[in-house]
Amino acid sequence: MHIPKPIRSLTPAQRRRLTSWASVRILATSLGLVALYYLAPLDRLGEASVTVSLSVALLVLAGVTAWQVRSITRADFPAVRAAEALSVTTPLFLLLFAAAYFLLAQDNPENFHPDTPLTRTDTLYFTVTIFATVGFGDITAASEAARLIVTAQMLLDLLVLGLVLRLFLGAVRSGERQQSDTATDSPS
Repeated sequence: MHIPKPIRSLTPAQRRRLTSWASVRILATSLGLVALYYLAPLDRLGEASVTVSLSVALLVLAGVTAWQVRSITRADFPAVRAAEALSVTTPLFLLLFAAAYFLLAQDNPENFHPDTPLTRTDTLYFTVTIFATVGFGDITAASEAARLIVTAQMLLDLLVLGLVLRLFLGAVRSGERQQSDTATDSPS
């Protein structure tokens, strides 16, 4: 039976190595997701409704989040795994909304002010300003459809900040509890 060591029992060199590899995975994951956003053939989705596309994408995000929670509880180092999970979940969440705004802007540029076609960078920027609650006002939702999706994002932002973080922290505690139970049950 494999019994993981608590992170505090690792040597400083082992902790640095663990942190370095986790940082590399986090950076690679984030960059990969951004690259996927820019390379995805969003302009070729045809008649797919933005609402349907976003709903399916959010269901996929919910599945990814559930899988992340499970992987955190089973990880040798749950806190490190939770940081990695956040590096997938948060950018994925933001990029899904950026893609929805891009599709909405491509469908009808008048969905947003200014009513010029928004680029992927514009919609990513808009998504992050909503998430950060900055709202500069240089890009705004002009149509009812755009306002509904922005409202949904704002509400889901609160859920991501509250519920998903709480889920991941609960999974860390559960994983650490399982490790300590396993360590006390096994003979020395």
